[in-house]
Amino acid sequence: MTGANEFKLTQGPEDSVSAVKFSPSSAQFLLVSSWDCTVRLFDVSANSMRMKYQHLAPVLDCAFYDPTHAWSGGLDSQLKTHDLNTDQDTIVGTHDAPIRCVEYCPEVNVMVTGSWDMSVRLWDPRTPCNAGTFTQPEKVSRREGRSGSGAGAALICLHAVCGCVSGLHAVCGCVSVRAFPNKQGYVLSSIEGRVAVEYLDPSLEVQKKKYAFKCHRLKENGIEQVFPVNAISFHSVHNTFATGGSDGFVNIWDPFNKKRLCQFHRYPTSVASLAFSTDGSLLAIACSYMQEQGDVSHPADAVFIRQVTDAETKPK
Repeated sequence: MTGANEFKLTQGPEDSVSAVKFSPSSAQFLLVSSWDCTVRLFDVSANSMRMKYQHLAPVLDCAFYDPTHAWSGGLDSQLKTHDLNTDQDTIVGTHDAPIRCVEYCPEVNVMVTGSWDMSVRLWDPRTPCNAGTFTQPEKVSRREGRSGSGAGAALICLHAVCGCVSGLHAVCGCVSVRAFPNKQGYVLSSIEGRVAVEYLDPSLEVQKKKYAFKCHRLKENGIEQVFPVNAISFHSVHNTFATGGSDGFVNIWDPFNKKRLCQFHRYPTSVASLAFSTDGSLLAIACSYMQEQGDVSHPADAVFIRQVTDAETKPK
């Protein structure tokens, strides 16, 4: 089901989508990484694939450094950068285990990677080369690198994932974390259908503002079904955010007034990744079955592009 304000990308990945990321300068271009071992660049306005490049194993994350350079990592433990103008890639370095997270931190001009080797590494994209390694107490899961000024601030949300330092308290199944565009806090989701809104300022007054809430739950035959919240993406203009879950729904939330602004129609399968365009006019919605019910028949993987309005995304 798609409407006039939404369409499905053609020539999409042949396996599960791991991440979708819009260009930092335009809503025209979108990176899509996948378990089919590829990273694809799409021209969204033309609904066409511009190019794709390969890894040796499934790709778990990707990111733009600038409009002409993509970075990516995955199960082959290799960190690659790809020149989107020349269609040439370079292996920048490696982790000792699969790379789960790839983000750009513009405040200090570094790429940040998180790995199952229990380390976070910083990379200088100008050389490119490794610029620092930080050992973590656990495997690094999903993260957000754009969390504040300086590399230390960029790691705060990574630590939040590793240690589950959040309003979710005892819930240890943290899934995704994203920073507010204003860098004052972050949002953390869990496999148990919950989302926590956290703030970085340690003062008691600010910490009183943090809260958590239940979402992505459906009642079937009088029984509440709880679904993982797999994806979070912030609207850069309004500071509202979208969540996507294994229930197949996308919700838009107003974190300041603590309410849901809207819910889109149900998608064919789990929402695996979300990305608002830089100007907030588009939302990329990656739908991929995430093996919640084991190896069963499921809908095909797809990426949908939805035009969003102020009525859906602006606090009321």
